[in-house]
Amino acid sequence: MSEKIKVGISIGDVNGIGLEIILKTLADNHIYDYCTPIVYGHTKVASFHRRATSINELNFHVIGDASQAQHKKPNMINCWEEDVKIEPGSVTEAGGKYAFLSLERATLDLKEGHIDALITAPINKDNIQNDQFKFPGHTEYLQERDGAPESLMFLVSDTLRVGVVTGHIPISKVAESITLEKIVTKLKLMNHSLQNDFWIRKPKIAVLGLNPHASDNGLIGSEEKETIIPAIEEARNNDILAFGPYPADGFFANGTYLQFDAVLAMYHDQGLIPFKQIAFESGVNFTAGLSFVRTSPDHGTAYDIAGKNQASEISFREALFTAIHIVKHRRETLELNENPLVFTKLSRDRD
Repeated sequence: MSEKIKVGISIGDVNGIGLEIILKTLADNHIYDYCTPIVYGHTKVASFHRRATSINELNFHVIGDASQAQHKKPNMINCWEEDVKIEPGSVTEAGGKYAFLSLERATLDLKEGHIDALITAPINKDNIQNDQFKFPGHTEYLQERDGAPESLMFLVSDTLRVGVVTGHIPISKVAESITLEKIVTKLKLMNHSLQNDFWIRKPKIAVLGLNPHASDNGLIGSEEKETIIPAIEEARNNDILAFGPYPADGFFANGTYLQFDAVLAMYHDQGLIPFKQIAFESGVNFTAGLSFVRTSPDHGTAYDIAGKNQASEISFREALFTAIHIVKHRRETLELNENPLVFTKLSRDRD
């Protein structure tokens, strides 16, 4: 419990705002009271973005591997040797290439236990594609690297937590991808994460409908009656406090979400649009259901403001602290369960 948490940071697209928000976060010396950050990238790329942000006092301690990381300092592992042409705001092959090299090295250290958590800066899901990365996003890549059968894209903030049944798939495939088994699986992942990662003992979960007005009792589609309601009933039979299905529009508009610990949406935009509207600056993307901890800010590469010193680091900083809190919760849970008291049934007989 006393060991300082090592947080790995992948830099994302070198032409986006990733390094800007990383530098702005690590410029706050209070960060080093809570963790030891290790950035996976290159000092020359960091220097380019540092000049753009005018953060002159931040100097990285260059290390060969995570075991050499120094506390109270920002550490950097150089993941390549060649010079990189940086073009802020441009979509280039180099932007994807070096984003992947950073992510690959950080993920390897995460899997091998050299770092305790990973915070991923935004990537461009198009230019990062290669022979080793054929995924629609970070979530699917990390699930595959972890060997996990399922994962949950879980957007979290102080006032709202939203997970999705289907993630990065075309809207035309959403309805056919929603099954009873998939909804129950996501509810189990969400419930387990709320209990173990966020320490909510009896979480209440709201489930959204798929169709407008949650189908109006079958008038607008049959998914609620045939799939979603039976899934909620099965989840409740497994001691999960799931409720719904709720019509998505009114549910967020009238603040009903405040009555629940989390919300399970049926598809990406149904959950992420209201989440980003309500908690854009403070929101965090957490991948639940994995053996390791990964978070990210809830925004993208923001090419339109890259290199202009306009990006806010608030969401990235929240992602960092969320990862730290989850690692601590998991460590404490392990300690509490290491030596449980032996259960002894009391006898009715008294001496």
